[in-house]
Amino acid sequence: MTAQILVEKKKLAKAPLELHYLGDRVLRQPAKRITKIDDEVRLLARQMLQTMYSEDGIGLAAPQVGIHKQLIVVDCEPDQPEAPPLILINPVILKSSQKQCVTQEGCLSIPQVFLDVVRPENIEVSFKDEQGRPQRLKADGLLARVIQHEIDHLNGVVFVDRVENTLMRNQELTKHGFAVGSVKPVQ
Repeated sequence: MTAQILVEKKKLAKAPLELHYLGDRVLRQPAKRITKIDDEVRLLARQMLQTMYSEDGIGLAAPQVGIHKQLIVVDCEPDQPEAPPLILINPVILKSSQKQCVTQEGCLSIPQVFLDVVRPENIEVSFKDEQGRPQRLKADGLLARVIQHEIDHLNGVVFVDRVENTLMRNQELTKHGFAVGSVKPVQ
């Protein structure tokens, strides 16, 4: 399954969409399901991809650019021009492995903060592609992690909410000018 929406994987002088950062209420509001997949949604996906590449990201969720729609874009191979990005509309995690792994995560909405997060190693996700076709995808490793991270954004959760080492989290957030009070721990 490959995205039909292709954009050049390059930094633009000015990204088409503006990122929102930790502390902004827009990141905490749950996104709404997309009921109609049309040119407007495809344009949003294209602009999200351009914004993600401009900011050196590998994933971006619509709430991060202030849009409350269940749309995420993912590209774990931004340096491979021939590798198409993934566009997931209304993604739902159907299965998660019992096996967990710890890996460092970062987020375009919390620049320069990188912390360990525990997540399931493998997932199966259902979604619609940019043509409105139902899709299923089994993912592991980095792809599984990025999809889980971006789906969290659709539910108003940011990765620092999942960080177990609160001392390290608070030090990193403070060091980079983010309010520790913006964290809403997930149990």
